[in-house]
Amino acid sequence: MENNRQNASSELPFDQSAGFIEIKKLFAKHGRKPFRFQTDTWRAVCAGESGLVNAPTGFGKTFSVFLGSIIRYINEHPDSFRKKKNNGIRLLWITPLRALAKDIARAMEEVITDLEMPWKVGIRNGDTSPAERQKQKKQMPEILLITPESLHLLLASKGYANDFSTLEVFAVDEWHELLGSKRGVQIELALSRLIGALSKSSSENKKPLSVWGISATIGNLDEAREVLMAPLKVQGATIRADEKKKIRIRSIFPNEIEKYPWAGHLGIKLAHKVLPVLEKNRTTLVFINTRGMSEQWYQHLLAIAPELAGAIALHHGSMDPELRGWVEDALHEGILKAVVCTASLDLG
Repeated sequence: MENNRQNASSELPFDQSAGFIEIKKLFAKHGRKPFRFQTDTWRAVCAGESGLVNAPTGFGKTFSVFLGSIIRYINEHPDSFRKKKNNGIRLLWITPLRALAKDIARAMEEVITDLEMPWKVGIRNGDTSPAERQKQKKQMPEILLITPESLHLLLASKGYANDFSTLEVFAVDEWHELLGSKRGVQIELALSRLIGALSKSSSENKKPLSVWGISATIGNLDEAREVLMAPLKVQGATIRADEKKKIRIRSIFPNEIEKYPWAGHLGIKLAHKVLPVLEKNRTTLVFINTRGMSEQWYQHLLAIAPELAGAIALHHGSMDPELRGWVEDALHEGILKAVVCTASLDLG
């Protein structure tokens, strides 16, 4: 019976498919409407196509590919998508930062909960405990967020081909950050290996792996798409958002420029001029180039504004994972007024 419904759903126009209707109701429930680039991506993902999504930060790039995978699954199981458990991995999400993975996972889990689907979202990176890794290996979550390095380690494990046999969508978040770097090469190699493994185990009726790059800030769109599509040997589509994000840039200069402080300490001498910015805004990220200087900035801001104690925090890659996680949660919940950070929070 379900196979008949599945075939009927797949034959319907996309706008009338079970998955699209469910997601449309979800958006309406929260008083929102999808952007055109999102619906275009959903349609492409459901058709098994691949490509690159380009949209400004904050406009829902994550939901373009993620919800496309959800719609595709609902269309395949219109009667049982709220009941079927342990479906194997469906969406592999590559992310360059641990903090970004946690934030994306939280957003995905909220949607899955709203849809009442028994899907699981897993995270695998340097902070993941051995026990959690073993749990994922025994039963892969439907969605796995992973760094390029952890993906290579997973692909080197025994039985990896079987672990990824159900994979449908391969998404690379912040592709502009990885393109042209060693980590970008790692992704290309991992993708090639996955495509080879899936080609041996795929049935004739199964759609090919759908590969998507996601980026907000990138100038060479065609080249970026071609590099990511190369292992698939397809041209791929480029889906761009029509929406533009307004950005205001305000520079802070010293009152006197005749004498400059020692190199690297100019910024901290202007910390008193940063305080009004912190007071005016609900949440502010203060980016510092190095971990050492971020520690100095954090201490200096507390020294000149003791009232910030408890409302300001520090975040960089050398911190304890538990403390770093608390800062990310507090930032997301609006508890913190400001966070002094390095590149550990510069994406997403």
